Amino acid sequence: MSVAALLDGPGAEVLAAACAEFRPGSELRLVEQLRRRYDAALVTTAVTQAALRHRAVAKFGPDAGRMYFTPDGLEQATRTTVAAHRAERLATAMPGASLVDLGCGIGGDLITAARAGLQVTGVERDPETAATARANLSALRLPGDVLVGDAESTDLTPYDVVFADPARRADGRRVFDHNAYSPPWSFVTALLERTACVKVAPGIPHDAIPDGVEAEWISDAGEVKEAALWSGRLSTGVPRRATLLPGGATVTNAPEVDAGPVGQYIYEPDGAVVRAGLVTAVAGAVDGWLLDPRIAYVTAAKYVATPLASAYEVLEELPYKEKALRAWVRGQGIGTLEIKKRGVDLDPAQLRKKLAPKGSASATLIVTRIGRDAVAYSCRRVTTTLPVA
Repeated sequence: MSVAALLDGPGAEVLAAACAEFRPGSELRLVEQLRRRYDAALVTTAVTQAALRHRAVAKFGPDAGRMYFTPDGLEQATRTTVAAHRAERLATAMPGASLVDLGCGIGGDLITAARAGLQVTGVERDPETAATARANLSALRLPGDVLVGDAESTDLTPYDVVFADPARRADGRRVFDHNAYSPPWSFVTALLERTACVKVAPGIPHDAIPDGVEAEWISDAGEVKEAALWSGRLSTGVPRRATLLPGGATVTNAPEVDAGPVGQYIYEPDGAVVRAGLVTAVAGAVDGWLLDPRIAYVTAAKYVATPLASAYEVLEELPYKEKALRAWVRGQGIGTLEIKKRGVDLDPAQLRKKLAPKGSASATLIVTRIGRDAVAYSCRRVTTTLPVA
């Protein structure tokens, strides 16, 4: 049974009851209770929707309680904070522009774009998903339309800007190769010859990005979420950008920086900064240098708060040998051990198990490579609260 059955009448009534009484892990009991009052098929659809709304809060916040979802649509939808950043940038560059979203899914990006004042139209080939996107715009009282159709056959001439989020899954598995996207990469590059924004996986190779297109890597709360490719009137003329949400710190330039010995502090750049190839921007921000020219760790003599990286105070350099590290853990009474690594082949979870931390102290162990040698540092994570940009 489709989402349409829940929009009004008995369907809307049972959905309201399911959402009011839903508790994670008690779905079967809730289905049994509601089936005493409502049609069995309708109850199953409503309880499934209530469970999806519960999960959707992490991505959509309070809006989730009024929205409609499909399992795949929720899984693939952009987190609202990231979509809102993108929509704000679109609206700032082209206020009130008409936008077509090719492959709009359940409408997450349509919602933020409409709220930013853009005139939105979604195109979605799956009729059920298109109906869900249409229902979401209506539920949130936002203007816009959703058409059932194929991205590659859509007439783009009526629209000022094109947004696309190519499918990156095949047979239920995530696809990492941009050449396996759907629509194909050739279609994406053709879109980028006009004014467009295309959402791609953050692992997109730099050499796959067409000349003249700005690539923006975006993280949210320290987790890299996507890369957005901006072309035409939406590009700011820089080839690479890293943007860190929720604060909105952004960086576009990477100065030349030398490598040198470890200082009093080690800085771990945010993942978006690393993906964008802008690690040396961190060194510039903290008056530091690289530990190794091929490794994304910055070191400095002093602590400087920066939204671009996490900071660790270096307490001791340790031999990278299991016996020595186990003795360090035991001698320091370490029970909570955070292990960070770059440039070395190790599984932090397996190493932590071997070191058997047990005690009341906490510490961070940074394992990295300098030249050909693996090195380890006992560190203390520096916590600070930065003002929101």
